[in-house]
Amino acid sequence: MLDHHFEKVTVVKKANIYFDGKVTSRVVLFPDGSRKTLGVMLPGEYRFNTDATEVMEVLDGEITVRLPGSDQWQTFHVGETFTVPAQSSFELKIDNVADYCCSYE
Repeated sequence: MLDHHFEKVTVVKKANIYFDGKVTSRVVLFPDGSRKTLGVMLPGEYRFNTDATEVMEVLDGEITVRLPGSDQWQTFHVGETFTVPAQSSFELKIDNVADYCCSYE
């Protein structure tokens, strides 16, 4: 079962907006100093670069991703996660609206 709540957090009001508004997210800060982003991706194809390791959890819809060093596309569904290494880039294909949570390590 997915955990649908965060407690005792701070949410940054200003959104992160990418690809002309087709990808948006908001930062959630935790008391221990960690952070996550909660976001929505509209249909399209996207390429992102990472600084830190990212763990992406699919909350709704599905996300098709080509991870660094791979020629294969993989599709992740609700409740599934994938990890993107730090200092890399990855590609996404979104066919329908996707809701996600990204954790940074």
